[in-house]
Amino acid sequence: MRIRVGTRGSRLALRQAEMVAEMLKAVAPEVETHIVAVITSGDEPTRAAESGRKDLFVRELQQALLEGRVDLAVHSLKDVPLQLPEETVLAAYCDREDPADAFVSHNYQGLEEMPPGARVGTSSPRRSFQLSLFRPDLEVVPMRGNVDTRLMKLRRGVCDGLILAAAGLNRLRVNGVYRQRLPLKPFLPSPGQGTLAVEARRDDHLLLDLLSRLDRPGLRAEAEAERSFCQAVGADCESRTGALAAYQKGRLRLWGLHWFRERGVAMWGEVRGPAAKAAELGERLALMLFEGKGEVLEVLDDV
Repeated sequence: MRIRVGTRGSRLALRQAEMVAEMLKAVAPEVETHIVAVITSGDEPTRAAESGRKDLFVRELQQALLEGRVDLAVHSLKDVPLQLPEETVLAAYCDREDPADAFVSHNYQGLEEMPPGARVGTSSPRRSFQLSLFRPDLEVVPMRGNVDTRLMKLRRGVCDGLILAAAGLNRLRVNGVYRQRLPLKPFLPSPGQGTLAVEARRDDHLLLDLLSRLDRPGLRAEAEAERSFCQAVGADCESRTGALAAYQKGRLRLWGLHWFRERGVAMWGEVRGPAAKAAELGERLALMLFEGKGEVLEVLDDV
């Protein structure tokens, strides 16, 4: 059986595709894998900046999957839209690195050390908002591109520090910078951050059966809870929304953060319950925050 593993062309994406290929070989040594790098418009900084759409590369990977140019697509789950094409399914949640955000800098060991007016690079509305809650005296510098591109801009002095996903830094084994794991409050990550997800065609039953051997039920429950919460609050790629679930012995602990634009309020909450009801937990947490039963982190006129 020969499997074409679809991925973006960045170094991190290729590393993640290699991880999935290695997992496939571990459960089915007879399988032959071939990594196919799909060059997408989301990989072009100008196109990404013009569109403001971080899911461009996911959509085009999905198109390659639908057209039969690849047999599966490897995604960073945080980039995957909440709605998938009818013809595909997320067949395996197979690995999760540290889901937290991280601050990196050549000059400062943490955000607390930065002087007022220092420049922090990020183009994430969520991270910019959370930074405004934590250190409103710092300047946000728009920073697009993959991990390597952003680190290069940091070395060139475009900014004094960056906020990136810890998972990408760990998978690429990035060294030579100070690194601080940011606190979950207020830096709650994007839903699915750090999780590798494999998408396949719904009618490819042989491959789906193989991928089921990579699927980790605990990770699936975490992903379903986080994505359910974001869907229930109406989040999109421009929302100031974070979600994180932790699975242990058949149960989930789910944290959520959402900025309600119309009310100018950032709400934080937490629920716990059985992993078998992951989606319901996400909906329950969303309803709780809608009803104002969570913790108010900040009341703002505008962000």
